[in-house]
Amino acid sequence: MSTASSGESLFTPRNFGAFLLVSLIWGGTWLVIRDQISSVPPAWSIAYRFVVASLGMFALARLRGEPFWLRPGALPFVLALGVFQFSLNFGFVYRAEAYVTSGLVAVIFALLVVPNAVLGKIFLGQPIRREFVLGSSIAAIGVAMLFAQEYRATPATLGEVLLGVALCVGGILSASIANIVQATEGAKRQPLLTLLAWSMLCGVGLNATYALVMDGPPQFDPRPEYALGVLYLGLAGSVVTFPLYYGLVRKVGAGQAAYSSVVVPIVAMILSTLFEGFVWGPLPAAGAIVTIAGMVVAMRGRSAPPPRRATPEP
Repeated sequence: MSTASSGESLFTPRNFGAFLLVSLIWGGTWLVIRDQISSVPPAWSIAYRFVVASLGMFALARLRGEPFWLRPGALPFVLALGVFQFSLNFGFVYRAEAYVTSGLVAVIFALLVVPNAVLGKIFLGQPIRREFVLGSSIAAIGVAMLFAQEYRATPATLGEVLLGVALCVGGILSASIANIVQATEGAKRQPLLTLLAWSMLCGVGLNATYALVMDGPPQFDPRPEYALGVLYLGLAGSVVTFPLYYGLVRKVGAGQAAYSSVVVPIVAMILSTLFEGFVWGPLPAAGAIVTIAGMVVAMRGRSAPPPRRATPEP
């Protein structure tokens, strides 16, 4: 079955509305995460998030007519996604926000396309174009400028900022491995929403086990803001956005859909300015512009079609 998009434009009202909704929701998740870790250990907050998300995804799969059970051979994919996407990835991200601002974490995560491209070439044979290398290099310079501002403008020590950077890198690599797993033929044979639901449930078990060992019995913040944050991250940040995003991938192609990676950090940086006191000046403004410009160049190179093959596709 072909995986190509149907050739629709991103700028039809329906597609662009879905694109904006996904970008706005994902842009807001970074700030909510910071509140989630203010009073509850990260692993417990992640476990609660994916209890809500997995239940919501099972319900959505049912509404969409997908089966409750996966096809034979699904266990390796469930475990891989549970470990890398819904445990390690979010574990690194939640802990990174203890050291650097949420907007900066979002900007760093826009660079997820870089390991995606490298691993995609290694394991899936996907080409990497020169424009992608150039744009990624430009974006990396912009992120370095933002890091310099983060170190100068916050009371965090250099070691704390570097730890936040390292945690972000760990999250990016974990998410990238999960993306490659989802792109394999074996994973594609599984019903998408059901696969996500079971993988999220696997993540709940992994995060809860880690939390029990490292942080003790379950802890929950009674504030309404905390409970609403769990619901927002679980339902809006996962159940609503995943189907919309993958729907865009199928309609307009992965290249155009991936431009959400440019919009999301812009939203996150605006929210960080409003609620975290992120201070704009010449250096961070230039860093943000350079990063976004680099990502646009990289996306254009990444989304270009590969050279036509001499032999027909199977």
